[in-house]
Amino acid sequence: MAGAFGFKGCQKIRGPQIRHLLEAKDFFLFDCDGVIWHGEKAITGAAQVVNSLIRSGKRVVFVTNNCTRPRQNYMLKFSRLGFHEVMLEQIFSSSYCSALYLRDVAKVPGQVFVIGCEGLRRELQEAGIPCVEEADEPEATIYNCTLVPDVKAVLVGHDDQMTFLKLAKASCYLRDPDCLFLATDNDPWHPLSGGRILPGSGSLIAAIEVASGRKATVIGKPSRFMFECISSQFSGLDPAQCLMVGDRLETDMLFGSNCGLDTMLTLTGISQMEEAHEYSRSELSTNHGLVPDYVVDTIADFLPAFEDVEEEESN
Repeated sequence: MAGAFGFKGCQKIRGPQIRHLLEAKDFFLFDCDGVIWHGEKAITGAAQVVNSLIRSGKRVVFVTNNCTRPRQNYMLKFSRLGFHEVMLEQIFSSSYCSALYLRDVAKVPGQVFVIGCEGLRRELQEAGIPCVEEADEPEATIYNCTLVPDVKAVLVGHDDQMTFLKLAKASCYLRDPDCLFLATDNDPWHPLSGGRILPGSGSLIAAIEVASGRKATVIGKPSRFMFECISSQFSGLDPAQCLMVGDRLETDMLFGSNCGLDTMLTLTGISQMEEAHEYSRSELSTNHGLVPDYVVDTIADFLPAFEDVEEEESN
């Protein structure tokens, strides 16, 4: 019931407020990186929260823009980090949703030229999407390389092996107005340790958009299509009964706003309260969709709510 709480509105909530919110919502969408884990380390209490939600009958899904690994690899990671209640059908990555889009929405009639990691290719292959095989000679250039005649879509994701030749090929394919231009996500960068950053898919997309003169259709957050994927696999899904929990205002909070979901920012990732307050004070109405409805320091703030329920049930 969006807006049903007096404590809604870009402020930290705790204790009874969190408990009331958890009782009111039936469906929880979690981002992964920065929300339930950092790299190969689960955020303290995250596994207990997720497992408790599932055991209590709540529906839980994971909505991530990370397109570098297939869902099967995510399953292994969840298990390795102690999220033992998570099932494959609860995982919605931008690579998986891109495969569904190409297969079920675009019904692409030819091959797909992919700029991305092996995990993205594996999701496409599992969906039966034919991809162009990279078979160029080491010294090949755009002047003498092979261009496949039946490419009907260019899909761009995170690619740590990006080359000028890939950029040039994608631009050539996109000269055909019937060739789709899709992107797994538009994340500009990702934080690394020591203050360094890793350029994200958005930086690659920008280069191809400039070279081709076209704009990509983004599949991942904040696009509504990821929620449509979830809705198609969970019948009777009511946006008013959903809570989107994430750590990035420009993707997670905007995604929730675009889909009519209540949103919660955790402060264990990229965005912090100061940025949220800046967006809330903005004169641009478009920035208000980036403002979270609720804020917690960490997902572990959910734990006391479960402990209260267990204590009541034991009395």
